[in-house]
Amino acid sequence: MVRIKRLLAAIGIVAIVFAYSGLAFASEGAGISPDEALTKLVDGNKRFIEGKQAQKDLSDNKRTELTKGQQPFAVVLSCSDSRVPPEHIFDVGLGEIFVVRVAGTVADPIELGSVEYAIEHLGSPLILVLGHQSCGAVKATVAGGKPEGNIGAILKKIAPAVKKAKIKVKDKDKLLDAAILENTKGTASALTEKSSIIKHHVETKKVKIAAGVYNLATGKVELVDATLASKDGSENAAPHEHTHTHADAGQYNHQEGI
Repeated sequence: MVRIKRLLAAIGIVAIVFAYSGLAFASEGAGISPDEALTKLVDGNKRFIEGKQAQKDLSDNKRTELTKGQQPFAVVLSCSDSRVPPEHIFDVGLGEIFVVRVAGTVADPIELGSVEYAIEHLGSPLILVLGHQSCGAVKATVAGGKPEGNIGAILKKIAPAVKKAKIKVKDKDKLLDAAILENTKGTASALTEKSSIIKHHVETKKVKIAAGVYNLATGKVELVDATLASKDGSENAAPHEHTHTHADAGQYNHQEGI
Protein backbone atom coordinates (compact mmCIF):
# COMPACT_ATOMS: atom_id res chain seq x y z
CA MET A 1 0.00 0.00 0.00
CA VAL A 2 2.84 2.33 0.89
CA ARG A 3 4.53 1.54 -2.42
CA ILE A 4 1.35 2.37 -4.33
CA LYS A 5 1.04 5.73 -2.55
CA ARG A 6 4.65 6.54 -3.34
CA LEU A 7 4.12 5.58 -6.99
CA LEU A 8 1.02 7.78 -7.24
CA ALA A 9 2.90 10.66 -5.61
CA ALA A 10 5.75 10.27 -8.10
CA ILE A 11 3.31 10.26 -11.03
CA GLY A 12 1.70 13.40 -9.65
CA ILE A 13 5.05 15.19 -9.46
CA VAL A 14 5.90 14.21 -13.02
CA ALA A 15 2.52 15.47 -14.21
CA ILE A 16 3.09 18.82 -12.53
CA VAL A 17 6.54 19.13 -14.12
CA PHE A 18 5.13 18.46 -17.59
CA ALA A 19 2.31 20.90 -17.00
CA TYR A 20 4.71 23.69 -16.12
CA SER A 21 6.94 22.73 -19.03
CA GLY A 22 3.98 23.12 -21.35
CA LEU A 23 3.33 26.59 -19.97
CA ALA A 24 6.95 27.51 -20.51
CA PHE A 25 7.17 26.35 -24.09
CA ALA A 26 3.66 26.88 -25.44
CA SER A 27 1.58 29.97 -26.01
CA GLU A 28 -1.94 30.76 -27.09
CA GLY A 29 -0.43 33.12 -29.63
CA ALA A 30 -1.24 36.67 -30.59
CA GLY A 31 -4.96 35.92 -30.99
CA ILE A 32 -5.19 37.27 -34.55
CA SER A 33 -5.35 35.71 -38.02
CA PRO A 34 -2.46 35.65 -40.50
CA ASP A 35 -4.16 38.30 -42.63
CA GLU A 36 -4.73 40.52 -39.61
CA ALA A 37 -1.06 40.12 -38.72
CA LEU A 38 -0.06 41.18 -42.22
CA THR A 39 -2.35 44.19 -41.98
CA LYS A 40 -0.58 45.24 -38.78
CA LEU A 41 2.73 45.16 -40.65
CA VAL A 42 1.14 47.04 -43.55
CA ASP A 43 -0.09 49.79 -41.27
CA GLY A 44 3.17 49.98 -39.38
CA ASN A 45 5.22 50.36 -42.56
CA LYS A 46 2.92 53.16 -43.74
CA ARG A 47 3.46 55.01 -40.46
CA PHE A 48 7.22 54.53 -40.83
CA ILE A 49 7.23 55.91 -44.37
CA GLU A 50 5.13 58.91 -43.37
CA GLY A 51 7.13 59.58 -40.22
CA LYS A 52 4.03 59.12 -38.06
CA GLN A 53 5.30 56.40 -35.73
CA ALA A 54 2.99 55.30 -32.94
CA GLN A 55 3.84 55.92 -29.31
CA LYS A 56 5.60 52.84 -27.89
CA ASP A 57 5.19 51.51 -24.38
CA LEU A 58 8.78 51.10 -23.18
CA SER A 59 7.93 51.50 -19.52
CA ASP A 60 9.09 49.44 -16.56
CA ASN A 61 5.62 47.93 -16.37
CA LYS A 62 5.78 46.79 -20.00
CA ARG A 63 9.19 45.20 -19.54
CA THR A 64 7.99 43.50 -16.36
CA GLU A 65 4.91 42.20 -18.20
CA LEU A 66 7.09 40.67 -20.90
CA THR A 67 9.12 38.71 -18.37
CA LYS A 68 6.06 36.47 -18.09
CA GLY A 69 6.15 35.51 -21.77
CA GLN A 70 5.80 36.73 -25.32
CA GLN A 71 3.14 36.50 -28.03
CA PRO A 72 4.59 38.07 -31.19
CA PHE A 73 2.05 38.44 -33.97
CA ALA A 74 4.60 37.84 -36.74
CA VAL A 75 7.98 36.30 -37.48
CA VAL A 76 10.27 38.40 -39.66
CA LEU A 77 13.18 36.61 -41.32
CA SER A 78 15.41 39.38 -42.61
CA CYS A 79 18.94 40.38 -43.50
CA SER A 80 21.40 41.44 -40.80
CA ASP A 81 22.08 44.71 -42.64
CA SER A 82 22.17 47.60 -40.16
CA ARG A 83 19.99 49.67 -42.49
CA VAL A 84 17.12 47.18 -42.29
CA PRO A 85 15.79 47.09 -38.69
CA PRO A 86 12.38 45.33 -38.81
CA GLU A 87 11.14 46.85 -35.55
CA HIS A 88 11.53 50.34 -37.02
CA ILE A 89 10.43 49.49 -40.55
CA PHE A 90 7.12 48.07 -39.24
CA ASP A 91 6.82 50.51 -36.34
CA VAL A 92 6.33 47.92 -33.62
CA GLY A 93 7.18 47.85 -29.94
CA LEU A 94 8.59 45.40 -27.44
CA GLY A 95 7.38 41.82 -27.81
CA GLU A 96 5.37 42.41 -31.00
CA ILE A 97 7.47 40.64 -33.64
CA PHE A 98 9.92 37.74 -33.49
CA VAL A 99 12.94 38.73 -35.58
CA VAL A 100 15.41 36.30 -37.13
CA ARG A 101 18.29 38.09 -38.88
CA VAL A 102 21.02 36.62 -41.06
CA ALA A 103 23.18 38.09 -43.81
CA GLY A 104 21.58 37.51 -47.20
CA THR A 105 18.18 36.50 -45.79
CA VAL A 106 18.98 32.80 -46.19
CA ALA A 107 17.40 29.86 -44.38
CA ASP A 108 19.68 27.25 -42.85
CA PRO A 109 18.70 24.87 -40.01
CA ILE A 110 19.52 27.52 -37.39
CA GLU A 111 17.18 30.10 -38.93
CA LEU A 112 14.53 27.46 -39.62
CA GLY A 113 14.65 26.32 -36.01
CA SER A 114 14.11 29.88 -34.82
CA VAL A 115 11.09 30.28 -37.10
CA GLU A 116 9.72 26.91 -36.00
CA TYR A 117 9.98 27.95 -32.35
CA ALA A 118 8.02 31.14 -32.98
CA ILE A 119 5.11 29.49 -34.79
CA GLU A 120 5.03 26.26 -32.78
CA HIS A 121 5.57 27.56 -29.24
CA LEU A 122 4.73 31.26 -29.40
CA GLY A 123 1.78 30.95 -31.78
CA SER A 124 2.88 33.53 -34.36
CA PRO A 125 0.46 33.30 -37.33
CA LEU A 126 2.58 35.03 -39.98
CA ILE A 127 6.08 34.61 -41.39
CA LEU A 128 7.47 37.46 -43.46
CA VAL A 129 10.69 36.91 -45.42
CA LEU A 130 12.25 40.34 -45.93
CA GLY A 131 14.89 41.02 -48.56
CA HIS A 132 16.20 44.50 -49.29
CA GLN A 133 17.63 46.77 -51.94
CA SER A 134 21.44 46.87 -52.30
CA CYS A 135 21.96 43.68 -50.28
CA GLY A 136 25.72 43.26 -49.85
CA ALA A 137 25.58 39.47 -49.68
CA VAL A 138 23.66 39.23 -52.94
CA LYS A 139 25.93 41.84 -54.52
CA ALA A 140 29.00 39.79 -53.56
CA THR A 141 27.42 36.67 -55.06
CA VAL A 142 26.69 38.48 -58.31
CA ALA A 143 30.28 39.75 -58.44
CA GLY A 144 31.67 36.25 -57.99
CA GLY A 145 35.17 35.53 -56.75
CA LYS A 146 36.31 33.49 -53.77
CA PRO A 147 35.06 34.80 -50.42
CA GLU A 148 37.08 34.51 -47.23
CA GLY A 149 36.14 32.52 -44.15
CA ASN A 150 32.57 31.42 -43.61
CA ILE A 151 31.11 34.07 -45.89
CA GLY A 152 31.28 31.52 -48.67
CA ALA A 153 28.56 29.46 -47.00
CA ILE A 154 26.19 32.41 -47.29
CA LEU A 155 27.06 33.12 -50.90
CA LYS A 156 26.59 29.46 -51.77
CA LYS A 157 23.00 29.68 -50.53
CA ILE A 158 22.37 32.78 -52.64
CA ALA A 159 24.07 31.51 -55.83
CA PRO A 160 21.01 29.62 -57.22
CA ALA A 161 18.95 32.83 -57.04
CA VAL A 162 21.65 34.74 -58.91
CA LYS A 163 21.76 31.99 -61.54
CA LYS A 164 18.03 32.23 -62.06
CA ALA A 165 18.15 36.03 -62.23
CA LYS A 166 20.83 35.88 -64.94
CA ILE A 167 18.56 33.69 -67.04
CA LYS A 168 15.64 36.08 -66.67
CA VAL A 169 17.46 39.41 -66.87
CA LYS A 170 20.00 40.33 -69.54
CA ASP A 171 20.47 43.96 -68.46
CA LYS A 172 23.42 43.99 -66.04
CA ASP A 173 22.12 47.16 -64.38
CA LYS A 174 18.98 45.26 -63.37
CA LEU A 175 20.68 42.02 -62.36
CA LEU A 176 21.23 42.86 -58.68
CA ASP A 177 17.60 43.80 -58.05
CA ALA A 178 16.45 40.69 -59.91
CA ALA A 179 18.77 38.49 -57.86
CA ILE A 180 17.54 40.04 -54.62
CA LEU A 181 13.96 39.33 -55.66
CA GLU A 182 14.74 35.71 -56.60
CA ASN A 183 16.65 35.17 -53.36
CA THR A 184 13.76 36.50 -51.28
CA LYS A 185 11.24 34.31 -53.09
CA GLY A 186 13.55 31.30 -52.90
CA THR A 187 13.99 31.64 -49.15
CA ALA A 188 10.23 31.95 -48.67
CA SER A 189 9.66 28.81 -50.75
CA ALA A 190 12.38 26.94 -48.85
CA LEU A 191 10.60 27.36 -45.52
CA THR A 192 7.97 24.74 -46.33
CA GLU A 193 10.35 22.52 -48.26
CA LYS A 194 12.97 22.23 -45.55
CA SER A 195 10.77 22.31 -42.45
CA SER A 196 7.99 19.80 -41.85
CA ILE A 197 6.81 21.90 -38.90
CA ILE A 198 6.40 25.06 -40.98
CA LYS A 199 4.83 23.06 -43.81
CA HIS A 200 2.27 21.54 -41.43
CA HIS A 201 1.29 24.92 -39.99
CA VAL A 202 0.92 26.39 -43.47
CA GLU A 203 -1.12 23.46 -44.80
CA THR A 204 -3.46 23.60 -41.80
CA LYS A 205 -3.81 27.36 -42.41
CA LYS A 206 -2.55 28.29 -38.97
CA VAL A 207 0.31 30.21 -40.56
CA LYS A 208 0.87 32.12 -43.79
CA ILE A 209 4.14 33.03 -45.45
CA ALA A 210 4.64 36.39 -47.12
CA ALA A 211 7.72 37.88 -48.73
CA GLY A 212 8.77 41.45 -49.34
CA VAL A 213 11.66 43.61 -50.50
CA TYR A 214 12.58 46.76 -48.59
CA ASN A 215 13.57 49.93 -50.44
CA LEU A 216 16.36 51.67 -48.53
CA ALA A 217 15.57 55.10 -49.96
CA THR A 218 11.78 55.21 -49.64
CA GLY A 219 11.31 52.97 -46.61
CA LYS A 220 8.64 51.01 -48.47
CA VAL A 221 8.33 47.23 -48.34
CA GLU A 222 6.89 45.74 -51.50
CA LEU A 223 5.30 42.32 -51.19
CA VAL A 224 6.26 39.73 -53.78
CA ASP A 225 4.63 36.48 -54.79
CA ALA A 226 6.18 33.92 -52.45
CA THR A 227 4.24 31.02 -53.97
CA LEU A 228 6.35 30.78 -57.12
CA ALA A 229 9.11 28.33 -56.24
CA SER A 230 12.26 28.15 -58.34
CA LYS A 231 12.58 24.77 -60.04
CA ASP A 232 15.62 25.23 -62.25
CA GLY A 233 18.46 24.13 -60.04
CA SER A 234 17.83 26.47 -57.13
CA GLU A 235 18.86 25.11 -53.76
CA ASN A 236 15.83 26.86 -52.33
CA ALA A 237 13.41 25.31 -54.81
CA ALA A 238 10.24 23.81 -53.42
CA PRO A 239 8.93 20.57 -54.95
CA HIS A 240 5.53 22.06 -55.62
CA GLU A 241 3.70 25.32 -55.32
CA HIS A 242 1.95 26.24 -52.09
CA THR A 243 -0.85 28.42 -53.29
CA HIS A 244 -1.86 29.16 -49.72
CA THR A 245 1.45 30.51 -48.50
CA HIS A 246 0.89 34.15 -49.34
CA ALA A 247 -1.58 36.72 -48.12
CA ASP A 248 -4.97 36.24 -49.73
CA ALA A 249 -5.89 39.90 -49.39
CA GLY A 250 -6.33 41.13 -52.94
CA GLN A 251 -4.82 44.57 -52.29
CA TYR A 252 -1.40 43.07 -51.57
CA ASN A 253 0.58 42.32 -54.71
CA HIS A 254 4.04 42.87 -56.16
CA GLN A 255 3.09 46.27 -57.49
CA GLU A 256 2.07 47.68 -54.13
CA GLY A 257 4.10 48.41 -51.07
CA ILE A 258 3.25 47.29 -47.61
